Amino acid sequence: MNSLIAVIGAYLIGSLSFAVIVSKAFGLPDPHSYGSGNPGATNVLRTGKKAAAAFTLLGDAGKGWLALWLAQHYAIEFGLAPVTLAAVALAAFLGHLFPVFFRFEGGKGVSTALGILLAVNPWLGLATLTTWLVIAVFFRYSSLAALAASLFSIFYAFFLFGLSPYLPAIILMTALLFWRHKENIIKLMNGTESKIGEKKPPQVPPVM
Repeated sequence: MNSLIAVIGAYLIGSLSFAVIVSKAFGLPDPHSYGSGNPGATNVLRTGKKAAAAFTLLGDAGKGWLALWLAQHYAIEFGLAPVTLAAVALAAFLGHLFPVFFRFEGGKGVSTALGILLAVNPWLGLATLTTWLVIAVFFRYSSLAALAASLFSIFYAFFLFGLSPYLPAIILMTALLFWRHKENIIKLMNGTESKIGEKKPPQVPPVM
């Protein structure tokens, strides 16, 4: 029962869509209604509100970290096995992708995945973040950097922990992240994907 409660709790924490929450706090339009329609920091940035985008990024990463940290912190007290902790990590990620509080219309999961990886192991999270930064700086594609970093996170996890219960969860998160980026992958292959810093019309609707 404790394991089930932990998994459900992680999913509910993951379901807190900070792109929507922060946008409402800043008086911005619903992030589903403009740009890519993705409730994430990159889309919120299209409003020109850098602070709102930063809070979205921190909130989405923080909820992933918090959900797993809480389970880890109380694992011994409530008898949570390592496989349960891995399930908690995956549940938090699924909460972001399919948030029960926001009609199951979630984001792509990059920030939340990073927060989860930092909770699994700080070195794992930092290595994955460094990979994202290197790819982003050299190729200037945020989506490509996210895809490459997620793939490398599997190898980093295996190097750090071997065949631990976290490894299947990280593999599943990577697969889901690729699925959520399917449109970006097509654009990358066609050479039509937007680069970081590329100027585009914001196309942000006014708040009604």
